[in-house]
Amino acid sequence: MSGSDDQRAQPIPVRHRLPSTQPQQATRTMPVRPAGPNRPAPQPATAPAPARRKLPRKYLWRRILVAMGLVIALWLGLLAWAGFSAWGAVDKIAAFPTGDRPAAGSGTNVLLVGSDSRAGLSSEEAHDLGTGGSNVSEGSAHTDSIMLLHLPSSGQPTLVSFPRDSYVPIPGHGRNKINASFAFGGAPLLIETLEDATGLRIDGYMEIGFGGFAGVVNAVGGVRMCLPEAVKDDYAHIDLPAGCQTLNGKDALGYVRSRHAFAEGDLARAKHQREFLAALMSKIASPTNVLMPWKLHSIGVSGAQGLAVDNEMSPWMALKTVWALKGISSNGTSVQVPIAGNASTNVGDVLLWDKTKALALFEALRNDTALPTSVSP
Repeated sequence: MSGSDDQRAQPIPVRHRLPSTQPQQATRTMPVRPAGPNRPAPQPATAPAPARRKLPRKYLWRRILVAMGLVIALWLGLLAWAGFSAWGAVDKIAAFPTGDRPAAGSGTNVLLVGSDSRAGLSSEEAHDLGTGGSNVSEGSAHTDSIMLLHLPSSGQPTLVSFPRDSYVPIPGHGRNKINASFAFGGAPLLIETLEDATGLRIDGYMEIGFGGFAGVVNAVGGVRMCLPEAVKDDYAHIDLPAGCQTLNGKDALGYVRSRHAFAEGDLARAKHQREFLAALMSKIASPTNVLMPWKLHSIGVSGAQGLAVDNEMSPWMALKTVWALKGISSNGTSVQVPIAGNASTNVGDVLLWDKTKALALFEALRNDTALPTSVSP
């Protein structure tokens, strides 16, 4: 056998692999794309945030109630601040006379006076309102508006006008127009004169001057009035058209002072004063003014300018008075002292009361009984 045959006859060695105990799997590698301006770099995986625990319902409601309580407490505090800050600016005076006075009757009687005091007004402001000078010296002030608010022990209030030209006895000064008592001796002599003439005891006193009146009207955004006829009065500095309109402070002041534009003169003025006062108080006591501390403060500060009350009046009594006036036009009664006629005297033209009807009116107020039908608005 040849050598080439021997080489061809030798077997070729085979390499054996040990058998694997794990199955073989193909591994695929994903290409990693580089981060770029439009492709953010891959972020490492983060563990999910733990779920927040919900408060039990009773604790949730407790938090809501606490928050509401704080808001209400803050609101009430602001209302108290608005009211008492304004009340602190009101002038307190010794309004009641000394000596013998009528016995107290049923209910409460508050005397409301509108004076021509320019207290708190500059000369420019007084000129703008058409009221003349900026000051009226003490003891020389006059009043165009005298009204008595009767608050019964139960039932609806009554507002009574006393025309300023009413001819009555004034203690220490003889017979004169009733508003002369205010010029002679201020609030004490006016109250004494009214108590002697009516037999009614006055329990409270409120007086407001020109500036305070106009300021309150402007602070509430004016007062809407419906005038049955045009009113032009050069003395009161007004020229108002007929129809419904909103009167600002200046026009409102002129309207309640005007008498020359009306055939009934002082009687018409007294009636307009009662109507306007009820409309003004209704506007003041509206929820948008009473429940907003900033509005209440603005109205109070404006009204405090030129406002005076007796030094025994409480803020509660003042609020009760305002609230009663608010309802006069809808629930209360608005009348004037019965007039028998007029006369010419040494103090000028005056109005004479109808004694029988007037005494019947005063008796009804004293005893909280129904007003006589003879009394007219």
